[in-house]
Amino acid sequence: MPTYQYVCNDCGEQLEVVQKFSDDALTICPACQGKLRKVFSAVGIVFKGSGFYRTDNRSSSSTSSTTSSSNGKSESKSDSSSTSAPAAAAASS
Repeated sequence: MPTYQYVCNDCGEQLEVVQKFSDDALTICPACQGKLRKVFSAVGIVFKGSGFYRTDNRSSSSTSSTTSSSNGKSESKSDSSSTSAPAAAAASS
């Protein structure tokens, strides 16, 4: 369950509340009975690019699945040639 931050418009009281997604937002300050507003802040971690999910650039062979997450689709295409086999082995070491 996510933790939400609220601040009171009247007294400035700040509080954090663990709520379900389906729960209604709080509107009344527990300290002064004033009006609460939800505080939105920047996300702490952002996942960009490929390789964060199990299905990203996944192929059936075990060697290309370990190297494809770091190099993308171009690595899996070059795995089929005999000249890139030493380079793929060196990259996985």
